[in-house]
Amino acid sequence: MTVGSVTVRAPGKINLSLRCGRADERGYHRLATVFHAVDLVETITAERADDLTVTMSGAGSEHLPVDGTNLVVRAARAIHERAAVLGRPVGGSARIHVDKQVPVAGGMGGGSADAAGTLVALNRLWGLELGLHELTVLARDLGADVAFPLLGRTALGTEYGDVLEAVPAAGSWHWLLIEPGGGLSTPGIFRRFDELTAAAGRPVPEQPDADSALLTALADGDLHRVGALMDNDLQAAAFDADPRLRALIATARTAGALGAVVSGSGPTIAVLAVSGEHAAQLEQAILADHDVARTHRVGGGAAGAHVTA
Repeated sequence: MTVGSVTVRAPGKINLSLRCGRADERGYHRLATVFHAVDLVETITAERADDLTVTMSGAGSEHLPVDGTNLVVRAARAIHERAAVLGRPVGGSARIHVDKQVPVAGGMGGGSADAAGTLVALNRLWGLELGLHELTVLARDLGADVAFPLLGRTALGTEYGDVLEAVPAAGSWHWLLIEPGGGLSTPGIFRRFDELTAAAGRPVPEQPDADSALLTALADGDLHRVGALMDNDLQAAAFDADPRLRALIATARTAGALGAVVSGSGPTIAVLAVSGEHAAQLEQAILADHDVARTHRVGGGAAGAHVTA
């Protein structure tokens, strides 16, 4: 059954742990990462139209292209082509609008959430009835991070981060997210990771192991242990690119954060709090000592991309 308009919400992510392997012949790194969805979300609205058009709103959206390089456009074309292969050709296309909350170039997978949300929205809009597995196959072809926003909650990502296994994460999760201002290039941060590890003579495995202690702490809902175990192999490269990040994390820890880590390739910093009130106290401490672009107090363990209207 087709409908005239669909709205989908898709979550941003933070990486509770990010372990990087050495680059392969294509320059891609295998990962062992623990993704955690937060309720800072992208809202994707799709309406039936003769031609594909994409518009965006929200902080930083004015800097994003809306041509064939945009993941939303690529996702729309991919599911349109898949429908034809399955013998369910779509007449016409869609007008898509993305209202962005996830920081642009912030290491929180905003573009990936947009793509995942687009797949879910157009699947419903065009009445294709593709299941999660079929959407995940499309997502993995679009990019290593695109599959996770379909799943949401908390998951272990291996290979290039695109092979996912849901993991239990007990308890309530409260986060302070800090946008210091500016963005960082993900390919640039991975290149700097390679340079720093080579300079240090540190061996890097082809496929890193997952942090089993962190997975146990998540299952137990042990917030203090999770905070102590949060880590990111890309953090040194992010510090090198933006020295403010080191000072922000130090302030958060001094103020009583359970843990603080650069999310993904940065520069967004994820700070773990005991409660919403604790997150507000940490926010006050950060804002008293640092000039940052934005802060967000959010919950964790958010649902994957889903239809809301």
